[in-house]
Amino acid sequence: MTVATTEPLAAPVAKKAPAALPATEQLRLPLWAALLTAVGAGAVLDAAFPDLNLWFLAPVAVALMLVALIGRGPWTGLLVGLTAGFSFWAIHISWLTLYLGPVPWLALAVLEAIFFGIGLALIAVVLRWGPRVWPTPLGRVGMVPIVVAGLWTAREALAAVWPYGGFAWGRVAISQSESPFGPLVAWVGMSGLSFLIVWLSALAIQLIREPDLRVAPRWGIAVASVALLIVFPAWPTIQSGTTRLAAVQGGADAGLFAQHAPGQILNDHASATLPLVGESVDFVVWPENASDVDPTRSADAARIMDYISTAMDAPVVTGTITHRDGLYYNSSLLWKADEGAVQIYDKVHPVPFAEYMPNRAFWRPFAPELIDLISRDYTIGTQSNVFDINGLLAGIAICFDIADDQLVHEMIDKKAEIILAQTNNADFGTTDESVQQLAIARIRAIEAGRTVVNISTVGTSAIITPDGSTLDSLPTWVPGAMVQTVPLSDTVTPAMAAGRGIEWLVSGLGLAGFAFCAVGAVQSGTVQSGAVHRDGRKRKKPRS
Repeated sequence: MTVATTEPLAAPVAKKAPAALPATEQLRLPLWAALLTAVGAGAVLDAAFPDLNLWFLAPVAVALMLVALIGRGPWTGLLVGLTAGFSFWAIHISWLTLYLGPVPWLALAVLEAIFFGIGLALIAVVLRWGPRVWPTPLGRVGMVPIVVAGLWTAREALAAVWPYGGFAWGRVAISQSESPFGPLVAWVGMSGLSFLIVWLSALAIQLIREPDLRVAPRWGIAVASVALLIVFPAWPTIQSGTTRLAAVQGGADAGLFAQHAPGQILNDHASATLPLVGESVDFVVWPENASDVDPTRSADAARIMDYISTAMDAPVVTGTITHRDGLYYNSSLLWKADEGAVQIYDKVHPVPFAEYMPNRAFWRPFAPELIDLISRDYTIGTQSNVFDINGLLAGIAICFDIADDQLVHEMIDKKAEIILAQTNNADFGTTDESVQQLAIARIRAIEAGRTVVNISTVGTSAIITPDGSTLDSLPTWVPGAMVQTVPLSDTVTPAMAAGRGIEWLVSGLGLAGFAFCAVGAVQSGTVQSGAVHRDGRKRKKPRS
């Protein structure tokens, strides 16, 4: 017998759709995956620089680092940053190990990784709290990328000048020396170009994370941003004249541990110059350390310099080591036959731990054999870095000087019409060091609107025109010369007119934005690890 029931049938319970992660957590990786991503991103960033020169990988690498930071607090952000930084720097400056072994390489890589780590830790805070401080789509897509790029630029700017004068290598802008973005450096300078490349990466990540935009607007914003930077017109450099020069690479092993008789390097450069006798040139330029005997103190070396200057009927710009008033200098001389050194420029940015030993007593116990290799400390120069070569004003950069923003600005302020970048890369063999330095020279040519003659004892030697093109070059470790008529210019690009102002502006935006995010995090009680749920709500204390 069937008993009827009057109770209503229960309605089926609708299953709740899983709640979407908040914008601050979109793309968040587990810590182990974030660390692996950071390692890979460092290697990818190095590939954007010469020797591989895959410039388009720079924004990809930065984007991967930002993904690894999503959802992180300052401490795990620091860990991710240290990992990414060491991965990049360990590869990027591996050329240090060729003659000096692993200790200097490891020390410099760790130091730069610490800068990298601190910078990315600050960026992690912005990526996590920026979307809450600026909670609208415009704030998340507009403000957050600007602050992220500003913090990256501030970190590069600080590492370029501190400690001991800094290490202005590995800046994102340098990877773009031969890219379609390269011409922008004439408008915004080295720091401004780094800012724009990182901004593109941060914008792409924020567009992916943004929940309130449809697919079409996301793609439209991304494509328009890239297109705007690529099609932005190059700054027109007006040619003010020309000069014909001879840049000589002696092919001489002028390395720290090279064995040669005194005067051998000078003879090598003289020998490489003699086949040019009869060429009509306005001046001859030799590289850093081209005269291993100081012609201002050696009569024999002076006779050789006089002979070359007389035979070429032109002054010679040469590098040598001078000793004056009990002090050593890495110097460049403007030598004229029968007059001697009519101008001297002493290197303003000698390389710490290579050309001088800062705080020798402190550092020596850590690696006494290496520290003792630096037997003499070169003094920081004070003379003008512009030579007047028979009416032609030439900016002089000795090796690492070319990486120093301030010194390049000073050349242009003093009306330099061309830049002579003298260097000695013999200590680094055929590693990436010389082509990385050439990339810096190329970006400087575009930034300053000047021809740059990058002349080395062994290479990589090249003449770069103001648009970044290679007018001439020499094979490495082979004696040779570049004899060319090159353009001069007195154009002042926007980057040179602005000086360090752009760097201060974008860095200031980054630091101010971080301050807003940090205050917002503190006010929400969320700085301490484990204080919040994923959606930002405070956890309730368990009842006792």
